Amino acid sequence: MTIPSGYVDGFEAARKADPELAEAYIHHTAVGDPAADAVVEELAATASPEQVHDIIRATLNNWDDPPAGTPESLRNLVATSAAVPDWYDPAVAMRATRAFMRNSDMLLGGLVAGAIVEGFSTLIGKSFRIRSRIMTNGVRRLKQNLLQLFEQYMPGGMAPGADGWRLTVRIRLVHAQSRMLIKASDEWDEAAYGTPLSAAHMLLGAATFSARLMQHVTRLGGDFNDEEREAFVHVWRLAARVIGVPEEILFHDFASAVRAFRTGVRCEPQPDEDAIIMANSIINSAPIVLGFREPKVRRAKAKYLYQVSRELIGDEQADKLRFPPARPIKELPFLRLKNFGEQMLRRFAPRLGKRRAMGRLRQMLAASDLGGYEPSYSLPSSLLDEQSRAW
Repeated sequence: MTIPSGYVDGFEAARKADPELAEAYIHHTAVGDPAADAVVEELAATASPEQVHDIIRATLNNWDDPPAGTPESLRNLVATSAAVPDWYDPAVAMRATRAFMRNSDMLLGGLVAGAIVEGFSTLIGKSFRIRSRIMTNGVRRLKQNLLQLFEQYMPGGMAPGADGWRLTVRIRLVHAQSRMLIKASDEWDEAAYGTPLSAAHMLLGAATFSARLMQHVTRLGGDFNDEEREAFVHVWRLAARVIGVPEEILFHDFASAVRAFRTGVRCEPQPDEDAIIMANSIINSAPIVLGFREPKVRRAKAKYLYQVSRELIGDEQADKLRFPPARPIKELPFLRLKNFGEQMLRRFAPRLGKRRAMGRLRQMLAASDLGGYEPSYSLPSSLLDEQSRAW
């Protein structure tokens, strides 16, 4: 096994804690997504960038009987993505849906201040910085993350043809297109970093947005019970499969997803300038996503989010990302107290509690609003995002 030079130190540390998974993770830093990579290569050879949206939309909207002329690689990818594995249980997914609706505000907070920041603290962040998907474009990126999460957990959202499923396939193709563009650039050092947006990074991303997010939500005062926590990861297990995580490294429950997150983070290099740029851009983009555009208010909200994020990810990691110094007054105890109050309200005034929960869910939907009635299935057409067609 050839170890990318940037991973050598992390791999040595990870191997002491979990040698089997550490070796599997490093092996998959050299693996892309052969099925999705074949699709973008065929589309690049046979279709113009203007035609890509219509081709992908028509195929996903007719997933069980794609139109004549659909590229064979896309037909095959959609067919395998639509094959629901025997272990997937829609009844378990519904438990996750109910818990999601009850905890949408804490999921939003845990995602923005915790999980996405930690994800971009790895070499995943370098891929996005190279493509300049930061600040203004970072707002759209954050909205896309929120929309995918929202649709994933709507009733039946990951069924073939449903919105969550279609968005997940779309993200897989965006990753493949981005991988092709980055590999062709002179900024990515494959000997040091492995394959951009590798299978290892797909695993780490899925583990971060599932089990690690659940850990953050717990610290924020969420009321996911053990069964609901497992259900949340159950849905993400299917999403990870659709997004291209190979079966041999795919987690199967909350504990194994936590293991994947810990091992992946240990293997990854320490945060560099690109990770610092991306992590800070997420915090500064979040107030805009949440609707706070007036500069003074936006700065105040970003300052608050920096503190919450520091408490979630820890002072050591926050310092590496050059976050502002810790403030004397901690925010998590107040958030937990507030969320405990909401739980009591649901218990003793269920009608009012349900109405408030629906209001928070609508807020999350508003934050993920990209405009229009359906997502764009266009793919990035240039390495630099500002030079690309809108996607």
